[in-house]
Amino acid sequence: MPRVAGLVSISDIRIWRGEFGGGEPVLFLHGGLAHSNYWGRQIADVAARHRVIAMDTRGHGRSTSGTKPLSYRLLADDVLGLLDALKIERTAIVGWSDGAIVGLDMAMRRPDRLSRLFAFGANFNLGGLWPEGPQTATFIQYAERCRVEYAGLSPAPANWPKLVAGLRRMWSSSPSWTTEQLSRIRVATVVAGAEYDEIIRQEHTAALAAAIPGARLVTMPAVSHFAMLQDPERFNAELLAFLRS
Repeated sequence: MPRVAGLVSISDIRIWRGEFGGGEPVLFLHGGLAHSNYWGRQIADVAARHRVIAMDTRGHGRSTSGTKPLSYRLLADDVLGLLDALKIERTAIVGWSDGAIVGLDMAMRRPDRLSRLFAFGANFNLGGLWPEGPQTATFIQYAERCRVEYAGLSPAPANWPKLVAGLRRMWSSSPSWTTEQLSRIRVATVVAGAEYDEIIRQEHTAALAAAIPGARLVTMPAVSHFAMLQDPERFNAELLAFLRS
């Protein structure tokens, strides 16, 4: 159970966050459609050494949606707003999928607020995506699971179609970063991918790591875009080693 949990007012929305443990902060950012509970197999291990903050992204989980169209910059600004509200000057970020892309945005725009970045399952342009990814059996099962969970968590369960439509618009047009932009990142970074990712091309993950100075590439075997659920022991070992380094 979190030691602190609840909604924090930021800009035009209220963000739900739970806090665990103590020490140097680590912020967990989940993927699109999901919510912070998806980090349930990581939080306890990391909270043994760190102050863990797990937040529900705008419009996801227990957070409200507001009226602004979804964009990675907006989601990154929400993170900055939460850090300000919690009086956290700098944090490590652990991001999965959309959460990892938000972490990359922050590493480029606000590196002063990041101590390090663990980015799993991210793309930096549309060429990194498998076009048939959302039609795979695993992703369809994931989306249906998220729909059911949204009905039980969201303060506005009827907003599910709005969330899906907003994410589809965002995913169809962004991110659109160049390797030159990524080369300006100076935050210590791990770029992690999965051997059988349904969404992200493996060579794209390698290109992302190569573009960021000093970044380390980690490829997790025998798992997909949902590695933190499929092999939490391996995922946590890689994550904890990076946080200790």
